[in-house]
Amino acid sequence: MRTLICGSMAYDTIMVFNDRFKNHILPDQLHILNVAFEVPAMRREFGGCAGNIAYSLKLLGGEPLIMATVGEDKAPYTHRLERLGLEQSHVTEVPTTFTAQAFITTDLDDNQITAFHPGAMNFSHLNHVADAQRPTIGIVAPDGREGMLQHAREFREAGVPFIFDPGQGLPLFNGEELLEFLRLADYCCVNDYEAQLLIDKTGKPLEELAGMVEALVVTLGAEGAAIHAGGRRIAIPGVRPDELVDPTGCGDAFRAGLLYGLARGVDWERAGRLAAVMGSIKIAHRGGQNHKPAREEIAARYEAAFGEKFSW
Repeated sequence: MRTLICGSMAYDTIMVFNDRFKNHILPDQLHILNVAFEVPAMRREFGGCAGNIAYSLKLLGGEPLIMATVGEDKAPYTHRLERLGLEQSHVTEVPTTFTAQAFITTDLDDNQITAFHPGAMNFSHLNHVADAQRPTIGIVAPDGREGMLQHAREFREAGVPFIFDPGQGLPLFNGEELLEFLRLADYCCVNDYEAQLLIDKTGKPLEELAGMVEALVVTLGAEGAAIHAGGRRIAIPGVRPDELVDPTGCGDAFRAGLLYGLARGVDWERAGRLAAVMGSIKIAHRGGQNHKPAREEIAARYEAAFGEKFSW
């Protein structure tokens, strides 16, 4: 049951400034802002929505197939995918570009200054859904604008059901384009902020938007999620994590759980519950790909949270 994951692959360089930005930025001098911060702590994480979703789906025993673009600096990520046993036949190198990457500096108040370079992500349209062999289901996750539109249309043409997951790419599209995505997609997954932005941009209420797809999933952070399907609102409770460490990649882990459940034809309650478990596991670890539960541990957490076996 191969799952085609169209989305970004990226490096995240995360730095910690052991002070507060407000102590070094003069409000009345913003027109000549010129500051430098010493960051004694720094780490580099593997990220991007496609990479993160594939990572968590592999933990569940799924068959993720990444469709993404990378730059000439792909070697560390390529080596990682090899070690994880993740197929790379549709990970395309774009010459003279860098892999997408974010440079994030965080201060002691958890304020962040981020610079994002899309790089090879802007060439995601070079990949085509038709080139992937026999996917059971797919997802259009945040990626280059042209690539997201193209892949949604190609999923529909190929008859492959897919999730539209606009994420941080949602502001790239106008209302009519977002409505086109919903007409093409089988499912849509957004967080509560993105749901409101979707409403504002399309000018349509949530109920009408939900009626355009088989299911509209709205994640609600610690409160879990709401799945609007078949005229019903299915409440998915949150799962208490071991600790709160880093929300980066939690949405991607959640979507991996949804994709796993959909590929196996389970009902929305069980798919949503598994998604909530995956998000809970992820938030206790830094970065989007550093949680390492065995499938047996995932099953145990599912059973502990919901009182039923996870055996599908």
